[in-house]
Amino acid sequence: MDPNNPNREKRSTPQYALYQRENFWKPNTGEVPLFNTEPGKLEELAKKKLTEGGWYYASSNAGQSYTHLANRQAFYRHKIIPRQLVDTNLRDTSTTIFGHKVSAPIGFAPIGINKIYHPAGELPVARIASELNLPYCLSTAGSTPIEAVARANGPSSPRFYQLYMPHDDALTVSLLTRGHKSGFTACILTTDTWQLGWRHDDIATGNYAFYRGIGADLGLSDPVFTQRLKEKGIDPAKQPEEAGAMWIDNVWHGRAHSWEKMPWLIKTWKDISGGKPFCLKGIQSVEDAKKAVAIGCDGIVVSNHAGRQVDGAIASLDALENIVAAVGDKTYIMYDSGIRGASDVAKALALGAKFVWVGRLWVWGLSIMGEAGVRHVMKSLLADFDIFMNVAGFQNVEQITRDALGESFCSEPRTIRTLIFGRIISQGLCDDCGEIKVVKRSV
Repeated sequence: MDPNNPNREKRSTPQYALYQRENFWKPNTGEVPLFNTEPGKLEELAKKKLTEGGWYYASSNAGQSYTHLANRQAFYRHKIIPRQLVDTNLRDTSTTIFGHKVSAPIGFAPIGINKIYHPAGELPVARIASELNLPYCLSTAGSTPIEAVARANGPSSPRFYQLYMPHDDALTVSLLTRGHKSGFTACILTTDTWQLGWRHDDIATGNYAFYRGIGADLGLSDPVFTQRLKEKGIDPAKQPEEAGAMWIDNVWHGRAHSWEKMPWLIKTWKDISGGKPFCLKGIQSVEDAKKAVAIGCDGIVVSNHAGRQVDGAIASLDALENIVAAVGDKTYIMYDSGIRGASDVAKALALGAKFVWVGRLWVWGLSIMGEAGVRHVMKSLLADFDIFMNVAGFQNVEQITRDALGESFCSEPRTIRTLIFGRIISQGLCDDCGEIKVVKRSV
């Protein structure tokens, strides 16, 4: 593409598409692009770089991964209708989230224990989020103190704090206070992970970094939690496994909270932060979305935790459309789960999300090449989105509406035959949606 495009100076957002040209040009200067960002190849490369434990924790899903599969199938079912001869020369990829103007409707989803992916943990991720002007969300299960992450993210970058809520109210208040004092401008409570889902690979290998004394830095830097350690007689310097276990057992404690606790939590955060936004993450049900609105949530994240919590659950994209129809005009709706490229972002926006969170993509980048890897993955995603808007005919994010998607029709399934455990399995795979329609077994 023309690097001297006169429209470049007139656009309100950077011409991220130029990252494509930058990579095309590299061989002329004796360079090569850092690595392939096609999601499957990205994942394969990350697997080669990570330890077994790091790989299992990043890649494992609940049960047989049916929810993870459903997420991808849902994206496959929806088809984009490109428009032609649209003047996209001054296209604008930006959006606004809770008063922050950001480069695109894309954010860094909260993912815990980044130190199992790279020794620098959350710090390079927070730095790249700031560099690209994309919102960053820190997990309570993060492996770096809240204050250090805030410094890496910069003084004015939009950042949100994702809460896994302890049953120790004083500890909850301490975490929220630290978040607010460190410039985190919204609180997002994750509601689907009082404990981890049943993930076979992690369980089969005893893969739980916190129980090995790794990744508890966010808790070990908390004044209330350090006092709790003293009360139990645990010295984290001499007993890192016990300290790590006590921290994560306060976070993923297995004791469910209920709607009755939410008014206290919302009031507590609002009082601490001076009224900053509060959101719920993990909403899949229309009824739960209505409850979230009724109790005063400023936003919700439609998410099934990327298939890591409930196996066989509804695809988040399918849940999104129903929830938008019910409460889309009453709260700020965000989307999370299964995003792999710009067209996925566009489909979620078209179905009513205002913003999309991306997780595993940047985790793979972090695993492969640290800060440079995160930058490459997320600049590639921004370039992909910028190019998508150009070639699909969208001048701004607001134009990506339900009209941008065609109806999804399932054709007669084609039959494939495979041999599994000594039996021939005939499966009808739909060419349109990719779902298995029939299964017949014969000896």
